[in-house]
Amino acid sequence: MIRQDAQYQKGLELIEFLHGGHTGGERVAAVAEISPDFADMSIAWATGHILSRPGLDLATRELILVASCATQGFAQVQLLAHAEAALRAGATRRQILETILQLTFYAGGPAVSNALLTLKDVLAEPLIEPACENFSA
Repeated sequence: MIRQDAQYQKGLELIEFLHGGHTGGERVAAVAEISPDFADMSIAWATGHILSRPGLDLATRELILVASCATQGFAQVQLLAHAEAALRAGATRRQILETILQLTFYAGGPAVSNALLTLKDVLAEPLIEPACENFSA
């Protein structure tokens, strides 16, 4: 078991903020029943050290994780958790959708299709944000 220090506490607070009692928090609790060490490492290192680093805002970090999970094609539970966290961090449904659509030629149609189906309920509310009319990259 790792030492539960300040980074561990920061990780717990960030998990509560991003996931509350939803998919991400449930996933950590379920894994803790099997391997408390892995759960502690995930809280302290992945969340407390990496996700809370400066340089990128939380919404951007969560959109990166959405893309990563969608690309893998087998991380549907994590994809759902990070899409929900992205919304809580300030990303829009349109940004999540565009993040996934951006993967079409890089991850392939099946991965994108599976990601969209996994996030059907998350993306179900109308996308009220205006579509990007001008190229601004």
